[in-house]
Parts: sequence; structure tokens; C-alpha cells
Amino acid sequence: MKELYFPYPYLVSALDKYYGVKAKPITAKTMDSGTDSKRKKKERKSKVKTKKLKGKRGGGKKLSILIATFWDYPHTGGLSNYITTLREGLRALGHKVDIIAPNHFSQIKAEKIREVVVPELKTFFKERYGTYTSKIIQSCRLLYIYEQMMQTVKLEKYDILHAQDLFTANILGRFNEDLGKPLLFTPHGMFTFSRVKFNRIERGSEEEVYYKEIERKAIEYATHMVILSDSFRDPLSLLGAKSAKLTTVNTGIDFKSVARSETRGKIVISCIARLGPRKGHSDLLNALSRINGAIHGVEVQIVGDGEMREALEAQVQSLRLSNVHFLGKRDDVPSILSKTDIFVLPTINDNLPISIIEAMHSGAAILTTNCGGITEIIHHNETGIIVEPGNVNQLATQLKNLIGNEALRKKLGNNAYQYAKNHLTRQAMVDKIEEIYQDLLASGGE
Repeated sequence: MKELYFPYPYLVSALDKYYGVKAKPITAKTMDSGTDSKRKKKERKSKVKTKKLKGKRGGGKKLSILIATFWDYPHTGGLSNYITTLREGLRALGHKVDIIAPNHFSQIKAEKIREVVVPELKTFFKERYGTYTSKIIQSCRLLYIYEQMMQTVKLEKYDILHAQDLFTANILGRFNEDLGKPLLFTPHGMFTFSRVKFNRIERGSEEEVYYKEIERKAIEYATHMVILSDSFRDPLSLLGAKSAKLTTVNTGIDFKSVARSETRGKIVISCIARLGPRKGHSDLLNALSRINGAIHGVEVQIVGDGEMREALEAQVQSLRLSNVHFLGKRDDVPSILSKTDIFVLPTINDNLPISIIEAMHSGAAILTTNCGGITEIIHHNETGIIVEPGNVNQLATQLKNLIGNEALRKKLGNNAYQYAKNHLTRQAMVDKIEEIYQDLLASGGE
């Protein structure tokens, strides 16, 4: 396999434009000159062998599949759960599935590479632009190390490569210029947009330019994209994605439900989410304080942990919400949901949270916000209640309504349960993704 170099030429070109640097030869030993993308694309397509495949749900050729992520695996959170669910579902259909992540490789070797590459990267950016940012240096370093480690993986033995983030899609995309495998890309969020929105990247900065180029290139490299909800379509199209290359497959889970407990004598409200700024916990607490007179006999459970826990606990004390309890990180979510009457997720920025899907499978009444792809599965007044993100008045009104209306709670919970069983299972998700794999191979990657 050919040697690959950093920083990526297309990233340097994007930064050249940002800094106003006229095109000049790339002389650093960590660089290559790049080649014509159209020619490469044609070569990739010519290398994908057409295969005659039959049937659905594992009825075709048994495949060898690589699922790759830029983040540690396993790890707490929705992405790790998604990867595990996909792997187990595909294995149940008879396919061979491997997962690779940076933490699967020698960390001693990674540290040795880091010691060499970081000074070189700093020198390159300093000499070319007169400056560098720590975030771009860190990103280039992590990409470089992961790519060097991935060189030890025999990628040619896989029928399908499936990247779970923009960074891995770039790394696999560069290897795939020689391999010509079907390369799928599943974004679990709009990376650059989200970080600009929450001030983790400054709008108009070199970092925004850098990450947008990575996102754009991931889309270009992908043979096809599996997206979690239709909410991805517009932002991806702005980055160059073609509609024909996008297939929506809602996340499905293998939920181990626990029989619901209906004789508790109190109403239980649960919010299960990481205690971070985008999940809207503060809005929930403010909403509860506005209906304090209506929550006598109501127990509120905040499940999860994170950097906002201390601030949220202080907010509970300040608002004198004696019925709010922090349960911390738990591994008995199905049991908690079986005792939950109202599940609330007041998120202000999300895609398609696993916690909502779990709540649907449990049969709890759901109150959440109009974010990302949530409204594709939570239909207002049918499978749940939708309010606008950040609107505390709406949240308080609907909370009070659900607390006082047992019939509505049961109707919403039953409808959500039926929808989840029909559309949001592991089997439903994996069947659709496997069909995409088989179709790509059968069509020669077209």
C-alpha cells in the first residue's frame, strides 16, 4: 500500500485560500502533491468488481465488513451503542464484522509518533502561514497517528468499509483510492455546524475552514451515505452531497424492556441524558419551578452525569425543587423507564437521541423538542408531545397537561411503543443497511 502523508493537500489548499497564500510547492516531508480527483474517482469505480447477489436479510453473499470510528470504542454514549447494535445485527445475519478505533492500537507507539509529528506540523504551519492553532495541530496529529496505525490493517480483505465519522471517512477514503471498495459514511452529527453554533469553533475562523473541508471531502470520498434522519439532507447537500447518495435509516435498538409498573401511587418524570449544555436540563428545571403547585406527588429523576451536574444541583437548590433527584450514571435504564410515566428530553441541539427511542420502546409518554430528526419519529399528539427548544413556557404548559391527564399519557405511550416495535428495532435498521451493502456490491459501487 502506498505511503500517505500529512497534512492532507486539500486541507492545505483550503487554508492557503483562507490565509491568502498563493499556491506554492509543498516541500515539507510530511506532504504529498495530491492527484486529480476525477481520475481517482474513475479508477476507484473501475476496481469495484460487479457481483451477482440475491435476496435480502442475509440471503445474499456473506460479507466481510469493517466498521471504523475516530473515537474510542467501546465508550459511553449513543455512537458506541449504535456501532455495537449494527455489529451484532449484521453478525446475526451471518456476516463477519470487525470494528477498529484508535484505542485498539498501541498507545506507546501512538505517543512515539506524536513526539515526532507535532513539532513537524508546527514548523510546517508556522513557515507557511506564520501561525498555527492548537485545534488544527491536534486534529492533524490525531489523523496522522490513526492513519499510520490503520496501515497495519489488511483493508483489502473487507467487502465493505463503513466509516462512522468524517475523520475516519477521510482516512479510509485516501486508502480506498487504491482499494476501490464500497465506502459508506454515516455522520452522527453535523460536526462543524454544531461546534460553531455552540462557540467551540469561531465563525469565519481558519478552524471552520479546516473542518468544513474535512466534512466536504468525507462526502466526496463516500460511495454512499447512511443518514440517521432526513434532517441531515439539507446541510449535507450544502457541502456537496447528492440526494441519490443519501439513504435515511432511522436508528434501531435491541431494547430489553421491563414490564411496566402501574401501581406506584405517584407520577414519575424521568430525563435520561448526559448532563451537558445542549440537553436542556436547565430549561426543564425552570419549567418545573413555574408549575410548582402542580407537581405535588410527582417525582423527577435526572439520570446521567456530566460537566453541568454541579450547576444543575445548585439550580435545584435555588428553585427549591425538593422532588428532583439526581441518580447519576445508571446501567438499569430499562428498569427506570418501566417506572416512568413521562419521559422528558428538552434538548436544544440533537439528531436522533437513543434515549428517546428507548423511551418509546418502554411505553412512556414522551415530551421533547423540535430538534434534528426527532419529529420524524415523535409526531405531535400521536407518539409524543413536541415543544420548541428553549421555550420554557411551552415546556411548562405541556408538562402540567401531561401530569394532569392520565388518558393522554397512556395514549401517547401506547402509540410510541407500537411505532418503535414496527420501525425502530435492531432488525429493521440492520436489514436496511445490509440491503444497501448488497446493492452497492451488486451494482459495482455505482
